[in-house]
Amino acid sequence: MKVTVLLPGTLRASAEGASRLDVELPGPVTLGAVLDELDIRYPALGKRLRDERAVLRRYVNFYVDGEDCRRLGGPATALHEGTEVQIIPSVAGG
Repeated sequence: MKVTVLLPGTLRASAEGASRLDVELPGPVTLGAVLDELDIRYPALGKRLRDERAVLRRYVNFYVDGEDCRRLGGPATALHEGTEVQIIPSVAGG
């Protein structure tokens, strides 16, 4: 099953400059499984997305086909062929 992960500019350096990553895994697939694969491929990116216990970082937002994953099921959110996962870190400042 192929899933596309979209990365903003602030995370691209941790993924060799890529703006989109195609992840292919045998199904069924969850968001957590996709993040596990990203952590294997790009450890620096994985550290920016989840903490040491593999918990989603509080100030990073994950959208599955446009819906906030935390409203769907978090890392257990089931994905399907062609799903787009968009990752957006929160921005703060003044």
